[in-house]
Amino acid sequence: MLLLRSVLFNIAFYANTIIRMIVLSPIYFLLPRKAAYRIPKAWASSNSWLMAKIVGATFEIEGMENIPDEGCIFAPKHQSAWDTFALLPYQRDPVYILKRELMWIPLFGWYVAKQKMIPVNRGARGKVMVEVMNRTKEEMNDGRQLIIYPEGTRRAPGAEPAYRYGIARIYRDVQVPVVPVVAHWGLFWGRRKLVKYPGHFKVRILPPIQPGLDPDEFYAKLIETLETESDRLLVETVEANPHLPLPPTAAKRLAELKAQATT
Repeated sequence: MLLLRSVLFNIAFYANTIIRMIVLSPIYFLLPRKAAYRIPKAWASSNSWLMAKIVGATFEIEGMENIPDEGCIFAPKHQSAWDTFALLPYQRDPVYILKRELMWIPLFGWYVAKQKMIPVNRGARGKVMVEVMNRTKEEMNDGRQLIIYPEGTRRAPGAEPAYRYGIARIYRDVQVPVVPVVAHWGLFWGRRKLVKYPGHFKVRILPPIQPGLDPDEFYAKLIETLETESDRLLVETVEANPHLPLPPTAAKRLAELKAQATT
């Protein structure tokens, strides 16, 4: 049954995406950028609805009051394709720094370009990165919310952290609050996994780290905040969903946390 539901969801997800892009493109590209954002928001909401209705996976968000009214940086733990879009309905005017290859996908890349996302060559250095930073400052000055994954790529639940220093440089240069976000999406929709699992989990938006810290101090504080809360939420999520088959990284981390608690 799990496999059947997962296959049905995958079919519904891609059909929902393709049909919306084709049918709504004339409206999307004629609307001003900010008004057009309502179309991706509705798409994101519909995908989470499909996960709830077909797979039986749902989530709730804690800490919405921690999102600043002005421009800020969202710094989520990244585990799943789900977390790349599920929070879009709750973000006012987000901007992503994303790998440039995504811009080459027909229709999808055009949608992304319309929203003035910032493409980057991950192997780039020097002048290219200066241009990326200038674009980032320009968008942030317009009050947008920058979404950047501090680890750069998806990591399995419970995996050892592998943070990149780039977020500290952006924090130093743009001078806005950074909002850490944790959730264990990957327990329900794993990376490159066909099967999706039912259950309910929490997304936790943490108090922002205010601008003005030394970049090294900020970097250490962000890692400590994300990892401490991620561990706490991993325990809560697994206790609330005892049926979940745990990936080896999550099982190992839970065993380590249990051992720490008994010493």
